[in-house]
Amino acid sequence: MTASIKEVARHAGVSIGTVSNVLNRPDLVAEATRRRVLDAIAELGYVRNDSARQLRAGRSRQIAIVVLDVTNPFFTDVIRGAEAAVDKHGVMVVVCNSGDDDERERRHLELLEEQRVRGVLITPVDDSRGSRLEQLIRRGTPVVLVDRGAGRHSLCSVAVDDVLGGRLAGDHLVEQGHRRIAFVGGPLSIAQVADRRAGVTQALEGNAELINVATPNLTVGAGRSAARELTALPAADRPTAVMCANDLIALGVLQELTRQGIRVPQDIAIVGYDDIEYAAAAAVPLSSVRQPREQLGRTAAQLLLEEVDNAGQHQHRHVVFQPELVVRESSARPARRRPRQPSVAS
Repeated sequence: MTASIKEVARHAGVSIGTVSNVLNRPDLVAEATRRRVLDAIAELGYVRNDSARQLRAGRSRQIAIVVLDVTNPFFTDVIRGAEAAVDKHGVMVVVCNSGDDDERERRHLELLEEQRVRGVLITPVDDSRGSRLEQLIRRGTPVVLVDRGAGRHSLCSVAVDDVLGGRLAGDHLVEQGHRRIAFVGGPLSIAQVADRRAGVTQALEGNAELINVATPNLTVGAGRSAARELTALPAADRPTAVMCANDLIALGVLQELTRQGIRVPQDIAIVGYDDIEYAAAAAVPLSSVRQPREQLGRTAAQLLLEEVDNAGQHQHRHVVFQPELVVRESSARPARRRPRQPSVAS
């Protein structure tokens, strides 16, 4: 059983207030007394319980990040960036996975508010339901949207220009000579998916036909199912290129096409989105629209800490990063093979 602060005080021969000062304001305690208390803490194995003190002060040393899918490497990198930003401030990041489920997200937010977290970073399940976040803000918990444009002035946000990202992918495929291009991803209630499809649509307008294949989520399994749907089309109607809403979808499409013996990019080219680590390591390295994943998390956490430290003077900001197309083998135009020269007998 962990020793109590009373036991530490008794062991060191000091008052509980003196032990508290050693833990919280050591400069107020004489060096000899401070050393005696620290020795008692070490001998008894005392571990301070900071929760009650934080609740009394109304200031937690935790921030939370609520993501759509903790298994998606994109969010892993965002979380890593947030942790790097707050680590030197002695703040811990609590990770919550909504699983793209609105009710689960609601429960997470309620529990986080009860725990008096310092603030919340969130990629919400549904952008249209802002009242829940607005209520959180009104009751004193700052919120920063991650990978979402704000659309309102009551909070900060960090995002990527996903319309531009979709347009970069679409332009690239058109330049490669593709005239039937599929967009695979969903649901469209996810703002990023809708924006990426809008960008592809802009690029293809007047240049190529767009085939939309909706998916229930953004997973590898959904990509495999979408690929089966595409390959079931008559050969004349089948697209020659696929732009995917994220890299997990793209990896699923690649897996299924490979299983069916369909060559990438010779028969069907693929472009993903996010440029997660696995994109470059795929059997056919994936072209992908790169997002600054860690920078998204780092910037969001910095905005949150700025708001916490300057609540009365903080000016909300909306930071938008620019995506970048990384071209790899999955969409590069295959080099024409030179005909073999007949060997000449000597």
